[in-house]
Amino acid sequence: MILRFFRRNDGGETIQRLYGAIVARSRDPVFYTDYKVPDTVEGRFEMILVHAFLLFHRLKEESEERRQLGQRVFDAFCVDMDANLREMGVGDLTVPKKMKRVTQSFYGRVSAYEIPVDAGQSGALAEAVLRNVYGSDTERTLQAAALAAYMVKAAEALKTTGYDTFAAGDFPMPEPARISFTETAPS
Repeated sequence: MILRFFRRNDGGETIQRLYGAIVARSRDPVFYTDYKVPDTVEGRFEMILVHAFLLFHRLKEESEERRQLGQRVFDAFCVDMDANLREMGVGDLTVPKKMKRVTQSFYGRVSAYEIPVDAGQSGALAEAVLRNVYGSDTERTLQAAALAAYMVKAAEALKTTGYDTFAAGDFPMPEPARISFTETAPS
């Protein structure tokens, strides 16, 4: 037990805390009740991608050395996805193919979300969210707009968060706004 004080800190605990914070925020019940994100494996996966994107989006402005924190969190994400696929009974020969789709999905989301988030354009982002999170279900346009507004607000809040906060394993995210079906979409 005392030997842990003499071990070199490889940052693994920080990475796990950051990734754990991404997963915890993605499981906030408001996303599944108010925002009507499908409470399915795919819906939960999409919410993890949204929150991972927000962290990586914030870290992209850091130095190369500091961006490595994001890479290590991405690696933890991949390890977790691999383990989840195996736990769901996906065979060893199929896991690499599915993991390739997972990483393609992530990079596709980054490509779709990056420009609208940078520009603070929740309208353009809502189209990508509707397509990716809600499978283009036009009955979820209001919820897609609300989720896009949340993402833009979160990205803005994260801009003011110092790197040391992330390096300490903290991922401070704003609470998602409660919405109802009678409200108009936030902008």
